[in-house]
Amino acid sequence: MSVGVFDLFTVGIGPSSSHTVGPMRAAADFVSRIDPIAVARIEVDLYGSLAATGHGHGTLTAVLLGLEGLRPETALPEQVDHRRGAIARGDALSLGGARRIAFAESDIRLSPFTELPRHSNGMRLKAWSDDGSLVDEAVYYSTGGGFITREGEAPETTPDHEAAVPFPFETADELLAHCERAGVGISEVMSRNEQARRPWPDVRAAILHLRDVMDACVRTSIAREGVLPGGLEVRRRAPAWHARLVEQDPDGTDPGLWQEWVNLVALAVNEENATGGRVVTAPTNGAAGIIPAVLHYATHHAVPVIGATRDDVTVRFLLTAAAVGALFKARASISGAEVGCQGEVGSASSMAAAGLAEVLGGSPRQVENAAEIAMEHNLGLTCDPIGGLVQIPCIERNALAATQAVNAARMALWGDGSHHVSLDQVIATMRETGRDMSSKYKETALGGLAVNVVEC
Repeated sequence: MSVGVFDLFTVGIGPSSSHTVGPMRAAADFVSRIDPIAVARIEVDLYGSLAATGHGHGTLTAVLLGLEGLRPETALPEQVDHRRGAIARGDALSLGGARRIAFAESDIRLSPFTELPRHSNGMRLKAWSDDGSLVDEAVYYSTGGGFITREGEAPETTPDHEAAVPFPFETADELLAHCERAGVGISEVMSRNEQARRPWPDVRAAILHLRDVMDACVRTSIAREGVLPGGLEVRRRAPAWHARLVEQDPDGTDPGLWQEWVNLVALAVNEENATGGRVVTAPTNGAAGIIPAVLHYATHHAVPVIGATRDDVTVRFLLTAAAVGALFKARASISGAEVGCQGEVGSASSMAAAGLAEVLGGSPRQVENAAEIAMEHNLGLTCDPIGGLVQIPCIERNALAATQAVNAARMALWGDGSHHVSLDQVIATMRETGRDMSSKYKETALGGLAVNVVEC
């Protein structure tokens, strides 16, 4: 499968792409293959990481809504809240929107210490008829970034993937070779691949729509006051930070305050994600604030320098970031439950660094170097969220990784593109490190900060 821009960047709801978006897609896919009218009873089992942090990540609610036929691309947070509340008050589940059956979150069975063979994010669904016969049974894996796989089938794809692309690649070396032979940058390679799937005006419009959703996410977040849900009583910082920044820098272009703006955007997006709000997986929900934050830096500080429009910078940035993200998806993982937070925040920081280096005029080898620098210094990053919530350390971690991405791009642009460690070597190292990492540090809330910090 050739991973495209719109595989890595999708619109969904928080707080987790692998634990909220993926399970909702899996449940919706399961129901779409059966006749809901013929089903009287549903059984759902969650395993491994899905079970361990399912309550904090909204997994159980996501499964219920997926069984009702909702999909994360179109589900609105208010719909989620309404149906979750109605079911909690005793309303029957509307299976596929066609038949009402008795089923609630308490009916979902959790097995946190049992992992299915292929991935720690496993779930099994069964549908039974009125006469007690089995209608269908399936095992799904949520493999990170909202991607799902049904056991016995190829990973979830779209019709776009059937189109042959002119520049296929799974390694950075292959990507760089395409750039050198064609005499183009990384964003242009990705652009031509996307144009093999759909017309360029549609590609461009869809990319700008992703940017608009990111912008809307920030606006929504800075308008909310109070604390985040879940019991940790984490105070929202984005509204006060925004008010202070606007007072000091109304148009957001003061070079002395760039880092404060980057921090603000990252915090705002991830606070909204923690609320279950509407975000863009980039490439995951847990790391959703990094790319919007660095894109904000690019469009507010790079545009005046290079003389390009905000739209043009956005398109080149996200095309380049997606090309690097495709490498992580193909050669390692973007799933915190599989390789720790290095696969989420690390890959997002690497993608953002590449996008920024490209729009600032970097050569393909400088862009690859920027991506390598950012990932190299995220190796071994664990995923141990306190209380199983995507809040501590996740929100601040996004802000730190965003500023790290800016620095990685700057370092690469001061070099000539040559470096000792390649991006391919770093990706291989990340994969191996994730394989060796103790499972308690991979999105289970069973190690690290999750057990050493008392929940208040």
